[in-house]
Amino acid sequence: MVLINRIYTRTGDAGTTRLATGAEVSKADLRVAAYGDVDEANACLGLVRLHTAGTPLDPLLARLQNEMFDLGADLATPPGPAEDRALRILDSQVARLEQEIDALNEGLGELTSFVLPGGSP
Repeated sequence: MVLINRIYTRTGDAGTTRLATGAEVSKADLRVAAYGDVDEANACLGLVRLHTAGTPLDPLLARLQNEMFDLGADLATPPGPAEDRALRILDSQVARLEQEIDALNEGLGELTSFVLPGGSP
């Protein structure tokens, strides 16, 4: 378990950040952008869960949030020796998610246009 007792680092901002290994990289690095995007998507799932509490969909979304947190950790850890690089996200998780998406899509009609976030069904 990670213990975080403050949300600031007091190291200033020279446009860099540290990865999980301690390696310093630019905040414009694609790896940093990728795990930032995952964090934003995870926050959106949290908002969705406010509206799915108590429904059969909520446990699936809760699991996805945990897995997305793990994905962010994977992205924040640069490749290293194979013995030091145990990915948290497995192919079996991706396959399960694809099956769950397929099952959720079964009851939907054919899409005839793009769906905008927050738009009416």
